[in-house]
Amino acid sequence: MIEIPSALEGKTFLLNVLEQELKPLGYVIGGNWDYDHGSFDYKMADDVGYQFLRLPFVAIDGQLDSYGATVELKRPYVLCHKYQRGLDDNVHIGNINASFNQFSEPEDPDATVPDQYVAMAKTLVKDLEERLLR
Repeated sequence: MIEIPSALEGKTFLLNVLEQELKPLGYVIGGNWDYDHGSFDYKMADDVGYQFLRLPFVAIDGQLDSYGATVELKRPYVLCHKYQRGLDDNVHIGNINASFNQFSEPEDPDATVPDQYVAMAKTLVKDLEERLLR
């Protein structure tokens, strides 16, 4: 994980306004959200694992699942998840659990981020600053 300092840090937005701005650009709300925090993720590539730019946020007024929630942006960062190739041979689950956990465990959930993706993430953050802070 590599943090990208940004003028977006500490800025507040209505969550639905952020969604309207970011989803057309390819950002999605990451699966790691909870009622008080979450992130927008942008998948940069999937050649040496998955490289993501993550824009984390916390709820400061309301809960994330309610209309009108206000969020504060935190420091963006870029991360790489490197996945195993083939089957996960350390799985000991039954049929019901297997229907929910179909994918192999990460080989390295915090793999080294190649320099080209750090540079790309910095450019993406600058683009976000221009779009959101205009």
